[in-house]
Amino acid sequence: MDIRKYTEEAVLLLERLISQPSTSRDETLAADVMLAQMEQWGLKPQRIGNNLIAYGEMAEKRPTLLLNAHIDTVKPVSTWTRDPYKPTREGDRLYGLGANDCGGGLVSLLQVFRILKNQPIPYNIIYVASAEEEVSGSGGISMVLPELPPVDVAMVGEPTGMQPAIAEKGLMVIDGVARGKSGHAAREEGVNAIYEALDDLIWLRDYRFKKESPLLGPTKMTMTVINSGTQHNVVPDKCQFVIDVRPNEYYKNEQLFRFLQEHMKKCELKARSFRLSSSRIAEDHPLVQRCMALGMTPFGSPTLSDQALMPFPSLKLGPGMSARSHSADEFICVSEIEDAIEKYIQIIRHE
Repeated sequence: MDIRKYTEEAVLLLERLISQPSTSRDETLAADVMLAQMEQWGLKPQRIGNNLIAYGEMAEKRPTLLLNAHIDTVKPVSTWTRDPYKPTREGDRLYGLGANDCGGGLVSLLQVFRILKNQPIPYNIIYVASAEEEVSGSGGISMVLPELPPVDVAMVGEPTGMQPAIAEKGLMVIDGVARGKSGHAAREEGVNAIYEALDDLIWLRDYRFKKESPLLGPTKMTMTVINSGTQHNVVPDKCQFVIDVRPNEYYKNEQLFRFLQEHMKKCELKARSFRLSSSRIAEDHPLVQRCMALGMTPFGSPTLSDQALMPFPSLKLGPGMSARSHSADEFICVSEIEDAIEKYIQIIRHE
C-alpha cells in the first residue's frame, strides 16, 4: 500500500472538485465528478440526488461504520485574494473553496474506503459523500439515511486537526415578534412594540442555563437580528427578531423552546426546526479509545455538522482546521491529507 500514491490521487480529485462550484443545493457538477471517479475506481456507487453511497463487504456479525463527508460549500466571501474556484498548490498548501471544509476529509475518507473495503477489518464500512450539509438541507444526509442498513457508529470528516470531536453543539433558530399599536411619536399614542419586547430580550441576554458540559460548555442563546419601525415619527407596532440557540447535550431543542415560551411572555415565538440536536459519543467507545491510544485528544466542537441529523453515535475527525472554514483563501495541506489517510486506517483496522 503506497500512501503517497493514494494521497496524490486524493489531491487530484480534490482539485477537480474545487474547479466545480458546488454551493449547497447546487452540487450537481461536483456530484458528477465524484460519481465518475468512484466508478473509475470500481466502487459501484449509488447516487441519490447529489449524494453518493458505496458499500464495502457486509458481514452480519460486524458493526457497521459510516464514513461521511460533504461535497457542498458555502458561497465565497468577498475578501478572497485569489480565484476560489481555481485550485492552486503553493508548497504544501492547496488553495480553493471547499479545500478545508470539507474536501480534505471527503477525499481522504474515500481513499480509506478504497483501501479497506475488502480487507478483514472489525467493521462493515459504508462511504457517503453527502450534499446540502452547509444548510442542513432535506436533500442531503437526511435523504440518504433511510436508504442505508442499520449503522452503529459514524466518522464524519469535518476539519478537526485530526483530533476527535466527541461532542457537538446543536442549533435551533427562533423567529420572535412583539406586537404593539402604531401612533404619532409626538403624542402619547400607541403601544411601542420595541418596548414590549425589551424586557424579554434583556432576560434573554442575562439568563444562564445551569447545566454546563465539560466538553461543550454552556447552552448559549444570542439575539442576532432585530427589525422594527417604518420612520422616525411613527410608534412601531411590530418588533421582529431572531434568536440563535446553541444547546449542549443536556438540553433538547423542544425543551428549550418551551422554556423560552414560558419566560418571554410578551413575544410570540416560532422555531424554524427542532431537528438539529446536540450530539455526543461516549468516551469509552472503541473508536474514541482507539483515537486516544494513538495520542489524540477528545474535545467538544461548537460548530454544527451532519452529526446533528444522525440517530446513532458519531464523532468528527478530519484533516484541516475549523478556523480556516468559511474564510477567504481557504486551504488544506497535502501533508494533512496524507496524515489523515494513515490515521484513519490505523483507527479502523485497530492494529
